[in-house]
Amino acid sequence: MTTSIFFIPSVNLMGSGCLKDAALAIQSHGWKKALVVTDAPLVRTGLVGRVTELLGEHGVASVVYDQVKPNPNVDNVDNGLAVLRANDCDFVISLGGGSPHDCAKGIALVATNGGAIADYEGVDKSAKPQLPLVAINTTAGTASEMTRFCIITDDSRHVKMAIVDKNTTPVLSVNDPDLMLGMPASLTAATGMDALTHAIEAYVSTAATPITDACALQAVSLISQYLRAAVKQGSDLEAREKMAYAQFLAGMAFNNASLGYVHAMAHQLGGFYDLPHGVCNAILLPHVQAFNARVASPRLADVARAMGCDVQGLDADAAAQRCLQAIRDLAADVNIPAGVGELGAKEADIPTLAANAMKDACGLTNPVQPSFEEVCAIYRAAL
Repeated sequence: MTTSIFFIPSVNLMGSGCLKDAALAIQSHGWKKALVVTDAPLVRTGLVGRVTELLGEHGVASVVYDQVKPNPNVDNVDNGLAVLRANDCDFVISLGGGSPHDCAKGIALVATNGGAIADYEGVDKSAKPQLPLVAINTTAGTASEMTRFCIITDDSRHVKMAIVDKNTTPVLSVNDPDLMLGMPASLTAATGMDALTHAIEAYVSTAATPITDACALQAVSLISQYLRAAVKQGSDLEAREKMAYAQFLAGMAFNNASLGYVHAMAHQLGGFYDLPHGVCNAILLPHVQAFNARVASPRLADVARAMGCDVQGLDADAAAQRCLQAIRDLAADVNIPAGVGELGAKEADIPTLAANAMKDACGLTNPVQPSFEEVCAIYRAAL
């Protein structure tokens, strides 16, 4: 028997209005000056100003780094680190979705461990805890606010580096659905399907445990019930709150059971073409699970039940097919493109994408290890 380890931030604030509680928690730690890592759109909405004002009211100074790209890269980490050092910041706040969270993790990790972010590609390569990180979430999908995963694009290699390190876990995560009410429908859909991918990949993972199973299936159930409503009516606070819980549960699942070949392949599409991660996951999800069904049909049958499918009287293989159809139906209902070809992916690039996908750490816990030819075939099916 192998030892099972469960990673999660020590404190996690959930629910409408909890941003104010986060300010009190930050004040209680005695930190003096924050580097707020975010993106320009959130500055324009006024949310960044709202957060820095709240910090000031609690005696905490801040400086803002707002140049994070949708797929944060090495330059983002380096430039943010320079701002942190120039201003003598003693902790980091990430504000936004997965992109600011991942960038902030990279900055905080290198701040204490030295070197370059590429030095930490892989699993647990750091020696020291990162600078304290508070992750304030504004989307319901990546769960990066509570995981030990950090994904940074290396533009020189056109790949996304997967940094999986216990030292990138934030000390405090904040999921206030009030901050998610203005999220556009397309981003709501992409992040919600990202969360569904996290849950399903964790459930069929070779590292799944009873704890991660419970988190994954509850996440699948909530997403199936509430994602359509959150996309259709962004001001639906109940749907936003349920999706916040769902993505957090999915994060608890994959943070500990890891992922699979959906992510291994999606990372290459994002790194090669600079495509949105959640959309790539959503398109690849049914194709990879169709491949996995050769060994994972019983587990996919459980996912079908969690998605509300009537599988009574069906054997595992037939129930798994219902699961695949339910995934496709949900993606279509929230206007996810049918194939990655619509996003600009090209068949000629598939051998390169497949070769890189097979090196991605996320693929290690896929329920069946595909050959190079099989990865190529999945990419072609997803075009």
